[in-house]
Amino acid sequence: MLKVKILREGVTLPKYQTDHSAGLDLCACIDKDIILMPGERVLVPTGISIELPDGYEAQVRPRSGLAINHGVTVLNSPGTIDPDYRGEVKVILINLGKEPFVIKNGMRIAQMVISKFERVEVEVVEELSQTRRGEGGFGSTGVH
Repeated sequence: MLKVKILREGVTLPKYQTDHSAGLDLCACIDKDIILMPGERVLVPTGISIELPDGYEAQVRPRSGLAINHGVTVLNSPGTIDPDYRGEVKVILINLGKEPFVIKNGMRIAQMVISKFERVEVEVVEELSQTRRGEGGFGSTGVH
């Protein structure tokens, strides 16, 4: 169960757009349009705060249509909302496109995926187990 607190008028609640959507759409809750210039970033309020069950996080992710059509994406993707956070949900958007992008009140700006997570103990060791990959990274497995 995701508990949602409405912080001000004009809020559009998070909503799944289809029966099989993984993410709830998050909408801007703003008093006036925001013009996001190319290369600029902005923190967009949603007008809600949430309460997640313990052991769950909310991952804030880009909307693919905004990314491909306008070059607008979530800067810290995926952004994590921890289960003990009670502040307003806000989305960091960046315009990587070539044209200004207008954010309007009620516009779907990101999606929020609720995910279970595990916490682990941290243990310092002298050696790690060996794997076939070893220290290879950053393209070491090839392209094809």
